[in-house]
Amino acid sequence: MGEILALVEARLRTALGEPDARAAVTFLGTDRIEVLRFVDGDVVRYATLGMSVQPMADPTAVLADPVKGPRAELVLSVRAGLADTDKVLRGLAVLAASPQVEGLIVAPGASLDLGEPLWPGAPFSSVLVAESGGLVEDLELDEPMEPVRFLPLLPMTHNEAAWKRVRGAQELQERWLSHGTDLRDPLRASVALD
Repeated sequence: MGEILALVEARLRTALGEPDARAAVTFLGTDRIEVLRFVDGDVVRYATLGMSVQPMADPTAVLADPVKGPRAELVLSVRAGLADTDKVLRGLAVLAASPQVEGLIVAPGASLDLGEPLWPGAPFSSVLVAESGGLVEDLELDEPMEPVRFLPLLPMTHNEAAWKRVRGAQELQERWLSHGTDLRDPLRASVALD
């Protein structure tokens, strides 16, 4: 499985450049999760490394398939210098470990909640998982393994998360788009929800 991690890291470096920092977290009973930090002008990107080693399994399955199943890594982009966003490293590792710990399948449209601010003073404790293929292209693996998808995370305020539960991810994303919401602003207020 080390070869998958090497391929994933190479894809991240190709898309985002050289990481300027990395941190590792290991939770009891899980594989090690690293979070790499990439600085691109006034934007800081955090990407997980390790979530894709094991395929995500349906929690209702009797046995988890060690080869088949969706694989993903998480990517969060925020504006630099406005908040102490480096404190998100542990939180991202927690989210990346959730498929192993809680049996979740992380897919576009899903909400992930930390239950605490993503970083000190953040108005967000949850994120919306967006579609892959934009910033970092999917990484094809040998059959029968599924590709590794690099899923962007979009921070949601408490009100946005509640609204998304009722109206759906698509409507929330359309609301953000129609209001010109800067989803990279680590201190932004909730979009108008009427």
